[in-house]
Amino acid sequence: MILLTCAIGVSASYKTYAQQEHVLTKFGDDVGTLDGIIKAYYDVVSVKKGEKVSYERDSLLHIPGVRIGSAGIDAKGSPVLHYTTLKEYHRESDAYMERNGFYERETARQVHNIRNIYQVWSSYESRYTQDGKVIAQGVNSIELYYDGKRFWILGWFYD
Repeated sequence: MILLTCAIGVSASYKTYAQQEHVLTKFGDDVGTLDGIIKAYYDVVSVKKGEKVSYERDSLLHIPGVRIGSAGIDAKGSPVLHYTTLKEYHRESDAYMERNGFYERETARQVHNIRNIYQVWSSYESRYTQDGKVIAQGVNSIELYYDGKRFWILGWFYD
């Protein structure tokens, strides 16, 4: 019983230091709140057919030097991991999204945090048009840091 009380006391002492103040990037993305940066995370990759994706806008959400990736299964049924820089990700994917249109929206979220580090499991669905047929579903694993003023994306992976 004493061990259980100590464990509860320790876990209850952790605080969330993030404030709910709005901090906007030059593109108007709210990076001062968790909801704001997650909304921006999805908005930045959602683009109408023929429009341009903004690497600069996306880079303002991420800590400099961020690495990101995707996991999946290859044609032979083996697990694969693609791990790259944000800039390389945009180089590889922007033309496809601009040519076809691409919309991604969050469908569910789980958040775990200790002090200023956040782990967000964000389920999503993707479409070619805002109201079109779902073409993909999965989960994003997004790691974030709150620096006392704003959130920074430390990395993300999806499957």
